[in-house]
Amino acid sequence: MADADLDALIRQLAKQQHKTLTAAVKNQRDRYAALAAKAKDAQGKQLNRQLAKDALEIGTSTVKRLQMSADNAAYSHARSMRQAIDAAKEAAKKAVKETKDGKPKTSSKKGTKKKPVKSGS
Repeated sequence: MADADLDALIRQLAKQQHKTLTAAVKNQRDRYAALAAKAKDAQGKQLNRQLAKDALEIGTSTVKRLQMSADNAAYSHARSMRQAIDAAKEAAKKAVKETKDGKPKTSSKKGTKKKPVKSGS
């Protein structure tokens, strides 16, 4: 697990959460459906049936949004890591090129200040 890609781990955890949340949404729907079955009057039955439908619809849309968010986070992490790797490679190539050309590794210019020119008074 230590050398697993973090984006793959994010997707895996999101998949597990997706299953758990979907089960919770279905349980909530079933609870409202059971209340509809136990209701004495037609209005109570209709109300609980509608609540069951709405609970399922709202819950599944929420779970989908969470899944999309996790996918976006995983993709963003993978893209950022690719960019960081590319930047590190470029920096390494530049450092190797500078050492081969005989240029110093650092470009600091300490001690190269121009001395003020004195006027001939």
